[in-house]
Amino acid sequence: MSDARPGSSLVGRVLIHAQAAILLVVIAAPLAWMAMASFKTRSDVTKYPPVLFFDPTLENYRQLFERTDFLENTLNSFIVASGSTLLGLALAIPAAFAVSWHRWIWPATITLLARMAPGTLFLLPWFIMFSSLKLAGTHTALIVTHAVITLPIALWTLLPFFDSVPRELIEAGQIDGCRPMSILLRVVLPVVVPGVVVATILSFVFSWNYFLFALVLSGFDTKTAIVASFNFIGEGVTNWGTLMAAATVIALPPLILTFAIQRRLVAGLSFGAVKG
Repeated sequence: MSDARPGSSLVGRVLIHAQAAILLVVIAAPLAWMAMASFKTRSDVTKYPPVLFFDPTLENYRQLFERTDFLENTLNSFIVASGSTLLGLALAIPAAFAVSWHRWIWPATITLLARMAPGTLFLLPWFIMFSSLKLAGTHTALIVTHAVITLPIALWTLLPFFDSVPRELIEAGQIDGCRPMSILLRVVLPVVVPGVVVATILSFVFSWNYFLFALVLSGFDTKTAIVASFNFIGEGVTNWGTLMAAATVIALPPLILTFAIQRRLVAGLSFGAVKG
């Protein structure tokens, strides 16, 4: 009997390795180029053809942290991304439980429509509202606005996990006299922990990298790193070395977070794909 597993033949294995190599080049090459450019001098960054072998320098990072407030901007990004992720999860977990149990699709669809709408649609109403509440330019305003990003992502990520929970398990909790919130926290939530991990990472990364809301609604003391990095782009002149250093610093936290819990992340994605 022939082996019918995918990739069992020589051609299949070659194709799989070729696809993996192409994917690695597409993803890793820009990251490697960015990291290399952050250690180049201004003259080396702009040389053509590009310089692959050069004397590395820390001048770009020294300029980034000593001459700007980029460290404070990075801290602002942590505050906004973490706060909006927690807020999104606090709203998405009970919402996903209710949508899954009652088989309601319209609440999830509404959040998806809000996510699909252009960000500029929200800016003017939010700016007027937060200005009237004297919250414009605060971390609170940015956290609340970024929840428009994190809530739909977390909700739609969690739905397959909640759908996979046996209804008999929930009904057993109801028979024991548990209230809906007790069932969610004590019975269902421990089962969907892999989904919560995936939702947390995706929400954090999307909030961390979002530019528009922070550009308009942040203040001088709450400017995020991704907004501050555009200070290195001038009219006709761009400090590419420092910009690449800023981009490298911005890319590190999501990468470190993903690699630190990659096993849980892969397990969660696989769980959702199989059970959803």
